[in-house]
Amino acid sequence: MTTQPKTPLPPLRETVRLHGLSASKALGQNFLFDEQLLDRIAALPGDLEGQTVFEVGPGPGGLTRALLRAGAKVIAVERDDRCLPLLAELSEAFDGRLTIIPDDAMAVDADALAGGPYHIVANLPYNVGTALFTRWLEPKSWPPQWLSLTLMFQLEVAERIVAPVGTNAYGRLAVLAQWRSNAKIAMKVHRSAFTPPPKVMSAIVHVTPADEPEGVDPKILSKLTEKGFGQRRKMLRQSLKGVTGAIEALEALGIEPTRRAETVSVAEWIALARALGTAHSSGS
Repeated sequence: MTTQPKTPLPPLRETVRLHGLSASKALGQNFLFDEQLLDRIAALPGDLEGQTVFEVGPGPGGLTRALLRAGAKVIAVERDDRCLPLLAELSEAFDGRLTIIPDDAMAVDADALAGGPYHIVANLPYNVGTALFTRWLEPKSWPPQWLSLTLMFQLEVAERIVAPVGTNAYGRLAVLAQWRSNAKIAMKVHRSAFTPPPKVMSAIVHVTPADEPEGVDPKILSKLTEKGFGQRRKMLRQSLKGVTGAIEALEALGIEPTRRAETVSVAEWIALARALGTAHSSGS
């Protein structure tokens, strides 16, 4: 079901021209004007009728329009003051189903703003995309308050998120995205779809929460992967030597300390984090 605005809106490209807007390089902006493409992106989380959606960096509101057309109630965080008048017009056109938060997405609490279950859908600014993504993956309580993540990244980053063990793209991002979530590339987006066109291709990653393995502290897993992949060319006995108990845990689990981080599967990282958590809780 699509929900149309109470008053017809001019095409987004026209609205941007009327407001004299151009994409800010400093904010990592690239505008999407293709409404059919935007509607396809808004459909990826499933039926959004009556659902709450948290959007980061809506810019002039292309994806926001699509989410509102899909029937969602949208909370949009935008730090670019130039875009606020356009977004205010959009909120009025859709009977106030759009709430605009003029702030930096790194400084706001999406859970508190949503006040209940919600989806996150965003064409993430390149400069903060990975930092926001890892934050959303790391809450202590699981399943999280968010129901799904539908996020636009550079294709290279998207491939790192879904990478299998042993590949060049496999790293910390893959482990964090896969240990208690299902992550897939839902759609690739050609650079020519954007204004201005970025230098690289983009892709949309769709993530849903999965069952959480028992006995694993996310902070321990985060620290292990940070150390392990921070020096990925080194053997585990070198990269993890600063983590108390890690080398002993490797040996107890039968994981050779001479291996490198990119050869360690998600299941093995989970086992290692569980072993360290057990050791810490028993005070050994």
